[in-house]
Formats: sequence, structure tokens, C-alpha cells
Amino acid sequence: MIPINEFSTWITFQLSSVFIVGVPLSIFIWSIKKRNKAIEKLLIIYWKISILFLISLLLFIGGVDFSLLILIISTSLMTISVWFWNDINRELQGYKITDVLITTTKSWRWGLTFISISFLIQSFQDIACLNSINSFECLKWSEPSKNVSKLINQLFNFLFGANFTEPIAKFVGLFALLIYILGLLQWLIIKFPRSGRNSDFSNY
Repeated sequence: MIPINEFSTWITFQLSSVFIVGVPLSIFIWSIKKRNKAIEKLLIIYWKISILFLISLLLFIGGVDFSLLILIISTSLMTISVWFWNDINRELQGYKITDVLITTTKSWRWGLTFISISFLIQSFQDIACLNSINSFECLKWSEPSKNVSKLINQLFNFLFGANFTEPIAKFVGLFALLIYILGLLQWLIIKFPRSGRNSDFSNY
């Protein structure tokens, strides 16, 4: 029998594939067709932030001890990014509930928030895994990344004729994390003081 905590982690990862990739991708294409600049800008920002989630999966594949911590930070940042912008929030509030695109976007934001909170709660239940993902008790967190590993390995093998090994995943993940942190610091130090919580979607 699968332990309840392990099953809950599996369900959360399955839902995350829907709310982190599937639904926002559909909304993004929909917003382009509808020429809704506010939602389009929101999703562009979201995709930039969500790169950290992919980086966390690479770190899981590479067996980096703090992979779970990066995963929790990534889902938290993604959730913050879809609620953060004052001008986009005001724009969304101006639409009627009968506007399907707007209602779907709002529902997706709440769904993403639920996923983020769920990851946070489960990580506190396995708090030792935040800095030691390779222990036996934390294997359930690494399990979902195996499917991603197989997909990347097939692509890597096709492009370079070699296997995507754990050391390669670790190097790529850590290097990408460094670049991401530098980009985030640049935004915090240079762009945020200038623009604040204004996405400037109207000029997009």
C-alpha cells in the first residue's frame, strides 16, 4: 500500500503539471488570439519566473541536496508573480464574470496558489528533505523527476549522441540557477525600484 503522504506528493506533482504548464500555456495562446495585453503580459512574466521550476527538476535529477528548497521557492515565486502587479489586477477586476478568458485566468491563479501551498505544507512535513533530498525518506520527492529525466535523456541523446547523466544534470542545473539568481538580483536592484508593482502592460 502506498503511504498517504507519498500519494499526496504524487497527486500534487500531477496537478502541478496541469496548473504550472498546461493551463497557463492554453491561456497564453488564448490571450494572444484575443489580443488581451494584460493577460499576455502576465503570462510572459510568469514563464520567466517559472524557469526556476524547471531548474529545480534538473537539480532533482542531479541529486543536489537542496533541490526541494528550490522547488518550494520556485512555486512560491510563480504564485507571487501572478498576483503581484497592481495594473494587471485592476484591469482584470474591470471585466465581467461572463468573460470566459478572464474567469479562467482568475481560476488558474487560485489553482496555482493551492498547488504552491500544498507543496509548502508537504515540505514542512518532510522538513529534513529541504537540505538532504538524497535520504531514503525523501525518495518520493525525486520520483516525479524521473519521467522528466527520461524525456531530457532522449532529447540529449538525439542531439548530442550521449546520455544525460546525473553529473551533467547537476552542472546544468547549478549553472542555470546561478544565471537565474543574477537575473533576479538585477530586477530587484535596478528595475523594481523604478517600476514598482507596475507591469506596464499597456505599453507592451
